[in-house]
Amino acid sequence: MSVRVQAAPDAGQAPDQSFSAAFELQGNASLGDLFLFTPLGSVAAAIHWSPDGAVLQARGETQTFSDLAQLMQQVLGTDVPVTALFAWLAGQIQEVDGWQVDLSRQRQGKIVARRGAPALPAELQVLLDQ
Repeated sequence: MSVRVQAAPDAGQAPDQSFSAAFELQGNASLGDLFLFTPLGSVAAAIHWSPDGAVLQARGETQTFSDLAQLMQQVLGTDVPVTALFAWLAGQIQEVDGWQVDLSRQRQGKIVARRGAPALPAELQVLLDQ
């Protein structure tokens, strides 16, 4: 999984923000677990969510959030349409304002979603093991 957010035009020379990690996902938009791995294969972060909220465990610390969307905003540095992401992973088109998803290679394990507006431009890529 990788996320890249372009820097704000008025931010001077601030670089684009980017994040990438191997991951293991279990569950759905309401209840599940997401594990993010370092390049060497150890768990960098564990994310657990339910209708009661979301928990991030990383670097020996635990943080709680009201929901998965708020947690993903904190981890990735930008809003990600979490509910739509699960639909996209299942090969279903779900419209989200500002986002365009390319599912043409979903059967090969690749999903690309791009946000053009109203927030800063962003790109989310998910590569799945077959």
